[in-house]
Amino acid sequence: MRHLLLGLLHTQIAFAQNSDPFPTPPNQKGLQVQMVDDALAIGIHHAGINVNLTGLFDPKSKPETGEFIFNQNYLASLDRQIKPLSDKGVLVYLIIIAYPSKNPAIDAVVLHPGHRKDYKFSVGAVNTTSGFLNAVMDLLAERWSGAHSGHGRVWGWIIGNEVNSHFLWNNMGLVPLETAASEYEKAFRIMHQAIRRHSQNARTYLSSDHHWRSSMHNVSPQEATPGRDFLDTFARLVRERGDFDWNVAWHPYPEDLGNPRAWADKTVTHDDNTNKVTFKNLEVLPKHLERPELLFHGKPRRIILSEQGFHTLLTPEGEKLQAAAYAYAWEKIQTQPTIDAFIYHRHVDHAHEGGLRLGLWRNAPNSVANPHSKKLIYELFQKAGTPAWRAAADALLPVTGLQVWGR
Repeated sequence: MRHLLLGLLHTQIAFAQNSDPFPTPPNQKGLQVQMVDDALAIGIHHAGINVNLTGLFDPKSKPETGEFIFNQNYLASLDRQIKPLSDKGVLVYLIIIAYPSKNPAIDAVVLHPGHRKDYKFSVGAVNTTSGFLNAVMDLLAERWSGAHSGHGRVWGWIIGNEVNSHFLWNNMGLVPLETAASEYEKAFRIMHQAIRRHSQNARTYLSSDHHWRSSMHNVSPQEATPGRDFLDTFARLVRERGDFDWNVAWHPYPEDLGNPRAWADKTVTHDDNTNKVTFKNLEVLPKHLERPELLFHGKPRRIILSEQGFHTLLTPEGEKLQAAAYAYAWEKIQTQPTIDAFIYHRHVDHAHEGGLRLGLWRNAPNSVANPHSKKLIYELFQKAGTPAWRAAADALLPVTGLQVWGR
């Protein structure tokens, strides 16, 4: 059997649509999952999984005629991650990104035509003109959010990663804010429309780092923009072109990723002109989304925290500080009713993450991310959302120097 999809034809076929309502899980506990069995054992309700668009492209495709062949082995590997989680009631969120393949024939079809040709970036913006995005998103939306759940069920679709820092995470070359937001809106709309063809209630999310009124340090405005400016520009363009139900995936890392003491951030404020939105001033984002021009059908956009973690310092108190930071963050999100998920990053320390040790597990010596042993945060994470949480969290309050949680 040939696994050949005609991109243009595929979008015209009437598939049964999934009309199930968006689920309401018991709490916000989530994880970017590396080990499925372990994630289920510690009681997660939300899971983040990366999907690489260039990895789905088969070079035997014929883009010039709209004929696309997709990598069946990669699709099957994603099924093996998604289905065991969704079968247990975990809400799965796919992070749709396009890592450069460095194969010019593939990247010319999948990546934005303006991407840097020297490949000095991590993730590219996607090509909205080749037909590939329309075809692949129709396939993915039908496979995981459509009427049939044989491959597993996906409820959240995160479009890109930290797209306001577009030189690194959504590269389309050197462009100003208006262009960066406009090109992202085009891609977002294509993906949203594909998902809506197959699901009435799956959600789509704009992804941003923790910068608010500032942007990434030491880069030009044509390389990165403040998160608030990007969000507001994107929202305006969506309204002008036809509003739809987008949501927000925020990454409220501490102001210094190498310092787990989220409660001690010194540069952030609690007003809309703060430089960053971290856990310390997390309320700034939900409050901003209450602005009338940002509402959809009179209600604020929903929020997930789709990537954030706390570094383990190599000091005697390092693991306690990491665990206390998680407790602080968990308590903070309980005060924000529009935040649906707190998806922790990482499951296991990763050797290629700039020296950060964010995991619930230590990685094995001389490995990139093979699990070795559990940290103090692991047991605390397991208790989040259970009756055992209160005592476990409160035992860490003295580590923070705070009198009460939530300050």
